[in-house]
Amino acid sequence: MKVLIINGPNLNLLGKREPAIYGNTGFESYLQKLREQFPEVQIDYFQSNIEGEIIDHIQQADGTYDAVLLNAGGYTHTSVAIADAIGGVDIPVVEIHISCILAREEFRHVSLIAPKCKGSIMGFGLDSYRLGLLSVLK
Repeated sequence: MKVLIINGPNLNLLGKREPAIYGNTGFESYLQKLREQFPEVQIDYFQSNIEGEIIDHIQQADGTYDAVLLNAGGYTHTSVAIADAIGGVDIPVVEIHISCILAREEFRHVSLIAPKCKGSIMGFGLDSYRLGLLSVLK
């Protein structure tokens, strides 16, 4: 199985940015542990602060990967274009959030991508990615 993790804007700052919300672990360290936990899964990773690059990677994943785990960051609440990209591919996309977006500022309560995703996992810290991976394993 091949899974692509896509992280959106500011998630390159994990481990530094607002540790009370996002923790002290950088994503690369977490990703290494995730790969060790699931050696049978090829887990590739892409991060971008640019909406169009995220869209390109979602589209390119179709037919190449079995699933996408997407933490769209702030684009979750604003990007019709990312939602349309998810709707245009034939592979499952799981929405991932480190924090519980429903427990945060009101503008974060609405996810434009959720209706196009297989499901949403939020609020479990970095472990949200592991839970998302479990949800797509066959």
